Amino acid sequence: MVLLICMCGVVTGQEGEGKLTPEQILQQLKDGNRRFVTEKVIHPRQDVMSRKNVASKQLPIAVVLGCSDSRVPPEVIFDQGLGDLFAVRLAGNIVTDAALGSIEYAVTHLGAQVIVVLGHGRCDAVSEALKESKAQGHRETQMNAIRPAVERAKLAQGDRQANAVKFNVNQSVNILKSSRPVLEGLVKKKQVQIVGAVYDEVSGKVILSP
Repeated sequence: MVLLICMCGVVTGQEGEGKLTPEQILQQLKDGNRRFVTEKVIHPRQDVMSRKNVASKQLPIAVVLGCSDSRVPPEVIFDQGLGDLFAVRLAGNIVTDAALGSIEYAVTHLGAQVIVVLGHGRCDAVSEALKESKAQGHRETQMNAIRPAVERAKLAQGDRQANAVKFNVNQSVNILKSSRPVLEGLVKKKQVQIVGAVYDEVSGKVILSP
């Protein structure tokens, strides 16, 4: 285990550019979530000096493709600070062309080496897709993106909601890993690591998967 907390604070891409490996970055996120769960948050890099440091340049350590749900703010549940996470949030943590463009920018221009697809257990978008009713307006496009995961959940043993959330995260991870012309090549060269994760709103825990 690599400990990223020291007397000088948490090492980040802002403070130690180019020094963190993807494994260390993931450990930093795990450590931050552990602090959040145990009510030992340190709210790093949220002071005036940190705000000034990132005003002219950002070097996020990770991209988080998460749900827009107000209960799942990435910086809070991972106990990170200004400039640490490049957050792309859409209901249902789905992958759209616009989301892909934002993610590609973060890895090619800002140097992010890790992409986390963050789902959560009580996702309203997934719940709606499970109802199998036609959604109004543009939300139908959103439902169509989630429905393949719902179909897989129907065939799986266990809780259908939990399975649909997990399969939906896996689906987004696979889309990102195979996305051309940018992400697929970076993943194959091991320059970018993409992982899935599920957050539980009650316990506060984030379970990261390879």
